[in-house]
Amino acid sequence: MMTYRHCLLMAIFIAGFTSAIAGAQRNPLYYQASNHQTKITQQQAVTIAQQHVPGRLLSVQRAADSYRIKILSSKGTVHIVTIDASSGAVIATH
Repeated sequence: MMTYRHCLLMAIFIAGFTSAIAGAQRNPLYYQASNHQTKITQQQAVTIAQQHVPGRLLSVQRAADSYRIKILSSKGTVHIVTIDASSGAVIATH
C-alpha cells in the first residue's frame, strides 16, 4: 500500500525526470549528438582522401552529399577521391 510520502516522492521524481528530458531536447548539443546525419568538414574529407592517396592537394569540390578531391601523387599522376559527406567513407578513387 502506497503512503502519501511514497506518492509525493514518486511525483517529484517523475517531474524532475521529465523536465530533464525536456531541457536536454532543447539543448543544441543534445540535438547534434542525436542527429545521425552529421556532416564531416572539408578538412576532414581532405585528410581522409590523403590517407588513401598521399600527395599534394589540387582542389576540393563539394556536392550535395560528397566531396570530390583532386590529389597530385609523388609520381605525377592526378587522382580523384570521392568522400561521402555524411560518413567520411571513401566512395571512389580514380
